[in-house]
Amino acid sequence: MTQPAENRPQPGAVSLAQSSPTVGTFRERDGALEWSGRQETVRIEPWGPDAVRVRARLGGPVLEGLPGALLDEPPAAESTVEVVDGTGTLTVGALTVEVDAEGMIRFLRTDDRAELLAEERAHFWWPGPRLYTAVGNGHHRLEQRFAAYDDEQLYGLGQHQHGRLDQKGLVVDLVQRNAEVSIPVLTSSRGYTLLWNNPAIGRVELAHNGTRWVADSARQIDYWITAGAPAQAQRRYSAVTGRTPMLPEWAAGFWQCKLRYRTQDELLAVAREYKRRNLPIDVIVCDFFHWTHLGEWKFDPKEWPDPAAMVRELAELGIKLVVSVWPSVSPLSENHRPMEMKGYFIGTQYGPAAHADWPDKEVAAPVQVAFYDATNPEARQFVWSRVKENYLDPYGITVFWLDACEPELKPGFPENLRYWAGPGLEVGNLYPAENSRTFHEGLRAAGEQEVITLNRSAWAGSQRYGAALWSGDIGTDFATLRRQIAAGLNTALSGIPWWNTDIGGFHGGDPDDPAYREVMVRWFQFGALSPLMRLHGFRDPGMPLGPEMTGGPNEVWSYGEEAGAILEKYLHLRERLKPYVLRVMREAHEEGLPVMRPLFLEFPGDRAAWSVDDAYLFGPDLLVAPVLEAGATARTVHLPAGARWTDAWTGQVYEGGRPVTVDAPLDRIPLFLRDDARLPVAG
Repeated sequence: MTQPAENRPQPGAVSLAQSSPTVGTFRERDGALEWSGRQETVRIEPWGPDAVRVRARLGGPVLEGLPGALLDEPPAAESTVEVVDGTGTLTVGALTVEVDAEGMIRFLRTDDRAELLAEERAHFWWPGPRLYTAVGNGHHRLEQRFAAYDDEQLYGLGQHQHGRLDQKGLVVDLVQRNAEVSIPVLTSSRGYTLLWNNPAIGRVELAHNGTRWVADSARQIDYWITAGAPAQAQRRYSAVTGRTPMLPEWAAGFWQCKLRYRTQDELLAVAREYKRRNLPIDVIVCDFFHWTHLGEWKFDPKEWPDPAAMVRELAELGIKLVVSVWPSVSPLSENHRPMEMKGYFIGTQYGPAAHADWPDKEVAAPVQVAFYDATNPEARQFVWSRVKENYLDPYGITVFWLDACEPELKPGFPENLRYWAGPGLEVGNLYPAENSRTFHEGLRAAGEQEVITLNRSAWAGSQRYGAALWSGDIGTDFATLRRQIAAGLNTALSGIPWWNTDIGGFHGGDPDDPAYREVMVRWFQFGALSPLMRLHGFRDPGMPLGPEMTGGPNEVWSYGEEAGAILEKYLHLRERLKPYVLRVMREAHEEGLPVMRPLFLEFPGDRAAWSVDDAYLFGPDLLVAPVLEAGATARTVHLPAGARWTDAWTGQVYEGGRPVTVDAPLDRIPLFLRDDARLPVAG
């Protein structure tokens, strides 16, 4: 059981339980409060309205310029610093920070002095709330401990496949993996949001006897915290990590994709068929192995003989082409040697700069490929120069699918890596954000105003580079579909508003199987009410991994007459909702509010809303309750208190604050309109 706040040592008091308590010294410096004691320096400074940044270092003053997610300059905020009777206090808007004589920190609501979060010792003797274990060369294994609270619920941390919305009680690795995306920001039901501003490999333990953040190797503790309800915290968080650009209008429509269209003729045939059937389509995707060699970033002329004509025809059809760009480089690539000579690859502490094995053209067996170092500004410029020369300049292609950008290591040993920005253990989680930065900066420098990339991984701040995230290579059953609701909502609370799944899942799925057709229908309905709507997957019958591979058909007409008619219905629904989607996207751009919202974001006063993990709000006005079980023809959903809710299909009106059960035949996803909202759901 966590020690109650009233039993903890009061501010200014010194704990005699310790063998030799540290009584530090306070000073105000440039509006910040600093505490120093026993070679440790703790600096707490205003970092935007209602927010502070906390840095702590052993062995000297805090360091500036280390890799992190925060923008260089915080938004302006008024603050006060006081040191009275052995206690230091910094107040910035709704947040007050108290530091006692021993350097213990408490975060309070300013108005009523209620405790939001407090540091807690691991033991009354040793260690304290902050532990530095030397690992050499000025780096430490860092631990930051906070108290646990029995009634606390915790959300965010990026995208994970554990299926939990409330992550209290979990241990979550802070590392990038396919379908597991580390974004170390937590929103608490107690009224605070905390960003662990550290890209180090590590973990966070959300136990019932304490919360502990761990960095396996880093130089200082660094985190940011704000006080406020979830919606206000999202505004504050996005202001200090950067807001997403405005979503281009075309990106709000339907994206068609499969693994994979092998030739120009295949891809164009699909685009033409959508238009022949008068079906809405805005985007079609050219997947991997379209290249000459991995890391040459250009079309193979044997399969794509006239990209200019292809792009021109697609444009005439009103379809945008998206091209897959991987960050890995084969030794067969013309770029491998110059990049190696210039030091543009991620280095290794032991062994050559080879990070994974991967098939390539003109070889019978996989080759050892290297990943370019996206943390190196010169490497970013080099990669962009090749992409610009081979895609943008000749064909006007401006949208890129950034696959395998964790990066996808085989085996996954980040401690062996050496980046331009620092050792792998210290900066490893930063990579996907820096990879998206390559394309954002390149496109903006080329005069492009609309910037969006599709990414398989992300980190805090990725959104400011126009990064959309998808949920990776996942399964194709109802259990997996259900887990995507929590994954999407926690991603939304991690600052990434542009998110989607492979509609239908990735690994398999037989278009001729009636059971899978039901999964596809229900997933397609969810996809139509997701921030981005993109159909993708490696359908049966598949082929072994390699340059010749493709999967089964994956177009809306591939699933039979009955299912196909329902998919077409939701294509048209998405098209009708485009103006609403773009309005919600503008809220994300201007205010930092997510598109896919947990119910408590809009209704924090409804305690039941904090536990709803199978439904969500799409923007402020549309409640979405996906059907997540095979054979289901009805759906029960909690309608939040504080609003009236109208069944968008039947017109039935319900008062909020209770669960309702509605019909959900195969062609219907339950949708509810808030109060007086009017959206063209039923046509």
